[in-house]
Amino acid sequence: MKVFGSEMKVMEIIWENEPVSAKEISLIAKDEIGWNKNTTYTVIKKLVEKGYIKRDEPGFMCTSLISKDEVCKSETKSLVDRLFGGSKKALFCALLEDEDLTREELDAIREMIEKR
Repeated sequence: MKVFGSEMKVMEIIWENEPVSAKEISLIAKDEIGWNKNTTYTVIKKLVEKGYIKRDEPGFMCTSLISKDEVCKSETKSLVDRLFGGSKKALFCALLEDEDLTREELDAIREMIEKR
């Protein structure tokens, strides 16, 4: 499952508002992203073709067929595979070496690991 940048923007709008009409998606995209109606409808069409959303009549109502959690897991796996050779340990090492992590973030990570 691959959701590209523009598709992810539309998926976010759908997840936050579903079921939502294509017209409403285009209005939100115009306000938040600056897209015109045609751009938004093109992305919606791609998402329908990929099977990530469905559209129902009347009103071209859009509903997600994939969850945000599914996309996050898929994208995370792809990132780990692509940048860290599939090694979750290498990913965690890179995160832990980041000087910008706060004590609270480190404590939260430690707690998550301990709960597993």
